Amino acid sequence: MAQGRDPPAFQEYAANMMACTDYRVLDMPLRGMLMSMRLECWVNRTVPSSPRVLAKVLGCDLKLAERAIAELVAFFTVDGDKLRCPELDRYRAHLDEESRKKSEGGKAGAAKTNAARNTSTAANPTAIPQVSCGSLVKPSPAQSSPDKSLEGERIGDPWLNDYERASRGH
Repeated sequence: MAQGRDPPAFQEYAANMMACTDYRVLDMPLRGMLMSMRLECWVNRTVPSSPRVLAKVLGCDLKLAERAIAELVAFFTVDGDKLRCPELDRYRAHLDEESRKKSEGGKAGAAKTNAARNTSTAANPTAIPQVSCGSLVKPSPAQSSPDKSLEGERIGDPWLNDYERASRGH
């Protein structure tokens, strides 16, 4: 992710979770434990598989931690003394892959731009690279001046001639 940091969040689709039978059969305390364990897995990649340690980490009682480990097996896999959430691991891998592709695309675009810049400099080695600062709109060489009369430009327009004379105070 950006600047070597982990992604700050994961996307959760409520409809997908609510449609999951394994989630729907859980009572409210276990639903809360599931969400707490998933959040912990997102931040630290794993949660302890020991009920005693899990209870301390999540701030719950030991009985609820024991129930969670026994009944939430559909959402986690055992990895030594840790539990992992494969769904979040896959999502993190997806985000990492997207980030890698964007980085490669940016590098390829920069290389292309730099190659084009080097080619134009090589074609004209005395050219000084120009950096544009400001507007790309060029002033018109035929700009009118507030002191300049338009009579010469619009000969034959009586209204304009009268207007010009009145503007000059004649």
